[in-house]
Amino acid sequence: MTDLLIVGAGILGLSHAYAAARRGLKVKVFERSATPLGASVRNFGQALVTGQPPGPMLDLARESRAIWGHWAQVAGLALKRNGAYLFARTEAEEHLLQAFCAGRAREHGYNVELLQGAALNDLYGGQFRHHRAALHGRDDQQLYSREAIPALINYLAQALNVEFHFSTLVHDVQPGQLHSTAGRFRGEQIIVCSGHDYQTLLAESIAALNPQVCRLQMLRARPALNLDLQHALLTGLSCVHYGAFADLPEAAAVQAQILRETPHLHAHGIHLLISPTPHGDLIIGDSHDYGSDASPFNAEQVDDWMIELAEQTLGCKIQVVERWQGVYGSRGPGPFSFVQAAAGVSVALMHTGVGMSVGPAMAERNITSLWGPAS
Repeated sequence: MTDLLIVGAGILGLSHAYAAARRGLKVKVFERSATPLGASVRNFGQALVTGQPPGPMLDLARESRAIWGHWAQVAGLALKRNGAYLFARTEAEEHLLQAFCAGRAREHGYNVELLQGAALNDLYGGQFRHHRAALHGRDDQQLYSREAIPALINYLAQALNVEFHFSTLVHDVQPGQLHSTAGRFRGEQIIVCSGHDYQTLLAESIAALNPQVCRLQMLRARPALNLDLQHALLTGLSCVHYGAFADLPEAAAVQAQILRETPHLHAHGIHLLISPTPHGDLIIGDSHDYGSDASPFNAEQVDDWMIELAEQTLGCKIQVVERWQGVYGSRGPGPFSFVQAAAGVSVALMHTGVGMSVGPAMAERNITSLWGPAS
């Protein structure tokens, strides 16, 4: 009898596997593809603390930050720990960042600094002096998901004896039993971390959450200049998307300006994120399209708008070398759900795109609720 059977080798599944295995529990993980291909490898690799709203999400992001730091040491992940920059391009965005720093950041202990004037001009040799201000979120982290997830899998298998079954479809879970294309397995606990697949397993329990899917258009590009970026970049557009800023009174002026001057950005949920990879290129996005299914059709105009935003922010031209869709689960009853479907059978789902930021600590808390704190 295995202690824990996990369905899904994305960040939630792997985080649960780590939390259980470090307690000495016997863990098996099942993944339908030969390597994870879902949201956990399609994303920006931004583990953001600064963007999280005060309360549980901020706490989870801070706890997850420490776990990522440990994984970087033991699993050899390439992790940048020097933060992210959020640029204010307009007066309204600058006022919002100033208000955040003067109020909420102090009240809740966000580790931030607002760069203006000479400090902004000195950033990257003056490359970003065309902005009004830059919020440096010092606790934000950056990793390259396509390499980090496989590295974490390798660490779990080699160092913590987690048993992986790839290219294995799990078609049924019941209390104490898991049925798959690799056979039947018995486990004390079964946790389904199925990403945005709401129909293969525990469909009735998941349907009660009324979740949706979010589809993103994303790019990988090479900048015309050797920027040697060591930080993730965002703009004031993100302030109306992230809970740390979106409910502040000053955010209303930012949203009004977007609707007045660039309504197409609002209509397609576009806000710029730029993530440097270890190989000198940049991951750029993204748009947001919500529904019950992810349409396979990308709009070239959306990519063009994102490229234009990226070139404005970076102050240089970029050459696109790759395009893809990100897809993640969204719009459930809260940012995430743990649902007990039957005795010893549960599902863990994200309903927002910050799984890399909060997933490790979510899983640690969930495993603590089942087996108690790690010794």
